[in-house]
Amino acid sequence: MLNSIFRKLMRVNKFPTYAKQIWWIATIAPTLRYSGVLLGVNIKFYGKPIISLFKNSVIQIGNASTICSSSFYTALGVNHPTVIRTLREGACIVIGDHTGISGGSICSALSVKIGHRCLIGANVTISDSDFHPSRSKERRYTTNQDAIASSPVEIGDNVFIGANSIILKGVTIGENSVIGAGSVVTKSIPSNCVVAGNPARVIKLLD
Repeated sequence: MLNSIFRKLMRVNKFPTYAKQIWWIATIAPTLRYSGVLLGVNIKFYGKPIISLFKNSVIQIGNASTICSSSFYTALGVNHPTVIRTLREGACIVIGDHTGISGGSICSALSVKIGHRCLIGANVTISDSDFHPSRSKERRYTTNQDAIASSPVEIGDNVFIGANSIILKGVTIGENSVIGAGSVVTKSIPSNCVVAGNPARVIKLLD
């Protein structure tokens, strides 16, 4: 064990990487906990995410999950740091154990729940809100949250969402399903299937 650590320390070219990892471990989790985010144990942060918690809302990240916000640590790279954000009072975002997110955007006005052992590919967007009303006169400046369409999103265990996919409000994705890269999911998806396209549709069933 000591020999292994010594060999790693001798790799001088890796010092900047090690220093960053130590800094993230030492600063990100305590800062998030202080702000009210509920964190499990053994969560890995690669780069600093953007996590904002609205008053009287909940953000919970499960044990042994990985939040990647740096292109250096994921093959496809990310367009921006991972964003996890509640938008109003009473909103909740719950992320299960052993789930990985790379440069994703997860926003909730009501409820977004992601199961255990999920893979959220590079630059995926998940939101339960339209953010703006559809009525043209209210669209730009409204502050009336009731005028903005929202509906909870729930993603089952062991779901794989491919890069650049968009999961829209009111969607439930059944366990073990795969969302093909670049898909736009507008309706609920059953368990144990592969979907792809815009709008996404079932293209294959899984054993």
